[in-house]
Order: sequence, then C-alpha cells, then structure tokens
Amino acid sequence: PLLGRGPGRAGGGSRRAVPAPAAAPCGSWRRTRAMGGKSFLLGVLSLAVLLVAAASEGAEPPLSCEAVRKVFQLRRLGPLGGVPESPRAGVDLQVCTSKNPTCCTKKMEERYQTAARQDIQQVLQTSSATLKFLISHNAAAFQETFEMIIRLAENYTSTLFCSAYRTMAAEATMHVQEFFTDVGLFLFGTDISTEEFVNRFFDTLFPVVYNHVINPGPTDISVEYAECLRVARRDIRPFGNIPKKAIGQMGRSLLPSRTFLQALNLGIEVINTTDHLQFSKACSRALLRMQYCPHCQGLTLSKPCMGYCLNTMRGCLADVAEVDVHWRGYIQSLEELSGALGGAHGIEHVLLNFHALVRDALVQARINGPHLSEQVNKICGPPVRKPKHSPGCSFDQNKDNQGLKMFSRDSGETLTNRRKEFIGHLRRYRAFYGGLADQLCGNELAAAQGLPCWNGEDLVRSYTHRVVGSGIKAQSANPEVKVKGTDPVISQIIDKLKHIIQV
Repeated sequence: PLLGRGPGRAGGGSRRAVPAPAAAPCGSWRRTRAMGGKSFLLGVLSLAVLLVAAASEGAEPPLSCEAVRKVFQLRRLGPLGGVPESPRAGVDLQVCTSKNPTCCTKKMEERYQTAARQDIQQVLQTSSATLKFLISHNAAAFQETFEMIIRLAENYTSTLFCSAYRTMAAEATMHVQEFFTDVGLFLFGTDISTEEFVNRFFDTLFPVVYNHVINPGPTDISVEYAECLRVARRDIRPFGNIPKKAIGQMGRSLLPSRTFLQALNLGIEVINTTDHLQFSKACSRALLRMQYCPHCQGLTLSKPCMGYCLNTMRGCLADVAEVDVHWRGYIQSLEELSGALGGAHGIEHVLLNFHALVRDALVQARINGPHLSEQVNKICGPPVRKPKHSPGCSFDQNKDNQGLKMFSRDSGETLTNRRKEFIGHLRRYRAFYGGLADQLCGNELAAAQGLPCWNGEDLVRSYTHRVVGSGIKAQSANPEVKVKGTDPVISQIIDKLKHIIQV
C-alpha cells in the first residue's frame, strides 16, 4: 500500500509516501505494518493523518531515504547504490532544488527525468489504445471486405464467359483477372487511373470477341492483327457506350472507397504520432518536477494538485491540442463520406454487377457484327489467321463458391451497417485531442479533490496559480511550462488531416 502502483502499471504517477513529521508517528506506522492485514485500515488512517499534517505544516525534510530507495528499486530506475541512505545537501540538483536536505543526487535526477517522459508516453498510449484499436481493426475489416467483393465480382465475370462464351473463356478470363487486379491496386492506393484500366480491359477484350463472336473462323487471328484490333477499339466502338458507362461507375464507386481506406490509415498515423511525442527540454523538466521531485523530499506517495497537473500537461500537450479542430473535421468528413458509399454507386453494387455490363457489351458486339466487320476491314484489312488454339474454359467455378455465396448474401446491407456502426463509435472520440490533458490528469495523474497535493515545491492543501487553457496561444501565461512554437511533426500531421478532409 505504501508503494502504490508497480512498474508494470501505465500511468507514471506512483502513489507517493509522505514522511512522518515526528519520530513517534513514524515508529507507530512501522509497528502498524508489522501487525499484518488486520491493522491495514489503521495504517491507511495513520497515513491520511500524516498527509493532512504535512500539508498544513509543509513537507519537512525526511529523516531517512529508505522509502525513496524502495521505490527507486521497485521502478528499476537505476542502481540502488546511487541512492543516499540519508538526506544530504542537494546543491548539484538543477530541477528538484530545495533548501532542505534531499534524498536525490544529480544522477538520480537524470534518471527520474527519463522515467517521467516514459511514464507520460505510456499514459498517452494507454489513453488512446481503444481509439487506435477501433480504427485499425475497422481498417483491416473494410480492406478484407473489399478484397472479398473484388474476388466475388471476378468470379461472376469469369463465370459469364464460361457459361455463355465457352470457346473464348480461357483468353477472356485472363483479361478479367488483369482487370480486377487493377481494381484492387487502385482501391488500395496505387497511383493508376480508373479510366485507364477500364479502357485497357475493353481494348484487350475486343480482339478475343472479334475472333470468336464477330468473325469466327477455323483458325485464330494473328498476334499482329489482334494488336491492330486492340488499338482500333476506341474508334470502332464495338461495345457502344458500355465502356464509358463502366468508367463512370468505377470512378464514382472506387474513389470514395479508396479515400475511406486512406482516411482510416491516416487516423492510425495521427494516433501513432501523438503517442510518441518528442517532449521539449522545458516539458521534460516540468514532468520531472511534477512526477518525481517530491520523491527527493521523501514524498513517494504524493500526487500533483489538479491545477498544477493541468498546467503542466496542457503545456506539454499544447501542440497536440492544436490537432483538435482538424480531428473533429476529419471525423465529420468521414461520417459524410461513409453516408455516400452505399446505394447504386456503392462499391459492392458496382463491382458485383460489372459482369452484367460485360454481358451487355458482348450482346451489342454480336448484334452489330456485320457492321463491325466492315469497319475492321477498312482499318486492319481482312483477318490474318494462324492455327487455332482455344483450350476452352479453364476457370474453376467451384473455387471458393461456398464462402463467396455466403458473403454475397445481403453483402451491401452488411457493409453499410458496418460503416454506420464504426462511425457511431468513432463519433464518441471527436473531442479526444481537445480534452487529452484533462483526461490524463483526471483519470491517472492528479490527486483526488480534497486531498493534500504536490504543487511543484511542497505538499499543500490546494494549488494557487492560475490554470491556463489548452492550445499554443494559451500557454504564454503558463507558470509551469514555457512553450516555444509548434512541433514540426505535429504541423505535418495537421497538414495531412487538412488534405484528407479536402479530398
């Protein structure tokens, strides 16, 4: 109970021991400990009396450094041999200065400063863990769902050729696979154009359709003739308006889904950035003063006053507070984008119905066959043929069929509900960055209201300095931390949030 939290607990704020103001109470506390569990309540009451007494009279110099040595050893802050056994003059200390004898050395002060930074980083990571998991888990789930939709759409399209155009199925299926590979590359961030890969699909499909549907013969067309057809496809327009329609649908459905995934990945990057802040020298010294300087006076159980904690943490997290307005805009934009992802322009609807567009394109080419043959003859001349090699359908229609069929059942509705549920949970974190310092002090670091607390110099009943607001501008009046300018790493992450909101 004296040592409070152990080294494995996130939070950095160990509960601090307070020295006895006189020898008799200190001896009585030792006797209470020796009596075992039955007298635990008496021990707690004794400690409370000591805290109040110390707060009313100011913390007196410790008679021994034993409690400090125990906490130093428990937290594994360094070799125990460097901790004095009894108080000494602290003339070499730079931050934890005191007119009274101290249990700290300069080396201990350096180790305490490192520990204070690590403690706060651990508290930051703990506070954001649920939010980070929410975004990363859903980013992975949405990506997996999109991959499943792509596989299902590819299967539908390949099945179309196997069932209705079996003689050209093997060649066509190869182009179908290339097309849906491009869909996945675009969706997951590769810098390619939807117009480019849709056109490429219909360009490469036309020679196959001409060879097997428009002008079939006992032999196949040559590679050179097929290349002429591929190049001429956009002028001949064998599939009518279908390619243009497909380009429009792909753009409207894939780009928002791609942006949605990019935004989720940026959300994870924002949290990782703020979880691993590089604290300034002024902040590091302020954290040391708040977290560990009381140890030097034997106050290993004391906690900082709420106002003192807020000033220190609002100073150290001033840059992070600047993220707040952009984080709110980011969540609002994600919410609006999510609402526009479903329906007729949704990725699931467009991709899972792509095979119907291909079917319509093939029907149109077959109906206009004679006219198309005339146009081809004018541009490429009569067909130049080679020995026939059409292996038929090699696509395994049973592959993954059960899993894909299970997925396809109400997949659109399921995806829409998943997005709504995710955004509903994310909305609760709109004010996360604006209230981060308050959350850390209220939940982890500061003393409970009404209890004696550390004010940076002594144990007191209450903190008397003015408490400043959050953000860079408010820190000019901060009595605990001097804040200079904005952290360039935070400025960069703010620029990325602005950009994704604009996209």
